Amino acid sequence: MTWSSVLRNMRENKKIKRYIKPTRIFSWLKSVMLLSVAVLASVSLLTACSTQKDSGQQGGGQQNSDQQGSGQQSSDQQSGETGQSEEKISVVTTIFPPYDFVREIAGDRVELKMLLKPGEESHSYEPTPQDIIAIQESDVFIYTGGENDVWVEDILSSMPEGDRLTLRMIDCVDTVEEEHVEGMKESPGHDHDDHEEDDADPDGGEAGEDTHSVHEIDEHVWTSPVNAALIVERIKEILIQADPSGEAVYEENAAAYEEELAKLDQEFRDVADHARRKLLIFGDRFPFRYFADEYGLDYYAAFPGCAGDTEPSAATMAFLIDKVKEEKVPAVLKMELSNDDIANAIAEATGTEVKVFYSCHNLSAEDFESGETYLSMMQKNVETLKEVLNGWR
Repeated sequence: MTWSSVLRNMRENKKIKRYIKPTRIFSWLKSVMLLSVAVLASVSLLTACSTQKDSGQQGGGQQNSDQQGSGQQSSDQQSGETGQSEEKISVVTTIFPPYDFVREIAGDRVELKMLLKPGEESHSYEPTPQDIIAIQESDVFIYTGGENDVWVEDILSSMPEGDRLTLRMIDCVDTVEEEHVEGMKESPGHDHDDHEEDDADPDGGEAGEDTHSVHEIDEHVWTSPVNAALIVERIKEILIQADPSGEAVYEENAAAYEEELAKLDQEFRDVADHARRKLLIFGDRFPFRYFADEYGLDYYAAFPGCAGDTEPSAATMAFLIDKVKEEKVPAVLKMELSNDDIANAIAEATGTEVKVFYSCHNLSAEDFESGETYLSMMQKNVETLKEVLNGWR
């Protein structure tokens, strides 16, 4: 079967998904929130009136009961103060990496919530009213920032700041822009300044020989363990700010976790430094630029990391198939939780296999329940990298 027939079958079966950017649902969400506040205020008013009426009917004959109630009130107050001293701070994250980092640093000292459900794709996530309320009521809110988190900025600007602390992961590291490398399908509407229209292939608008930026920050900053350690350090600082009494715990746990990340970094470095080749080929989007830059790796892929259109052109498929054959790459890579049709088609045309390389943006419900972590998924990437960079066909 040729790559063109494979591509045609894929299109006919409509197996390739298009990622949908989050819709702007904030106006009605604000209305829901305001209505909820009004209802709560009405209930409080009615309760107060009822209490006052009952108190008037009972009158002075309840003096002894009032004294007993006073004693009970004192007991309740002491109990409440004890409960308050043990109250956990609320931490909300949008996606899995910061969720897992907080889990490692804070343990059970915090109430932790991840908005993205296990198994969901982060690029098609849309917040629910419950998610908005969780953000508003949180003590610490951690999100990625960048194009796919515009909805977060809109929500934060619409609600009172209060005492909530927020952290954007893209503010924790030195960021780079997404780039189009040779063979990638060009996203419609991108302006590349010095790159003329005639540099693109007419069948799908591929980039030319040169790598060039798409003028959008690559937001997948956690894919490098070096960056992950920097993010962990900032998360530790903001947790201490929100919960000063837990400083010793946060410091100790963060230091231990950063040691594990340093070991992981060294493992990747050892593999890359002693590899037979430096090339990765993805039949998928490529959210690993920080990883590739850190370890001196080259790559070809069907789309950049945040591509909205994930239907490949014939030219992209032909290019990737030819590259796999020319470079004798032993495996085509894909991300977890993504459609595998493109990678499978390339593998079928080249006699290779498909392997998963974890971006860790999310994990399946099964993996979540079984206790998979950022470190465990990255450890799988170490083994996959060994095979892909050193294998032969």
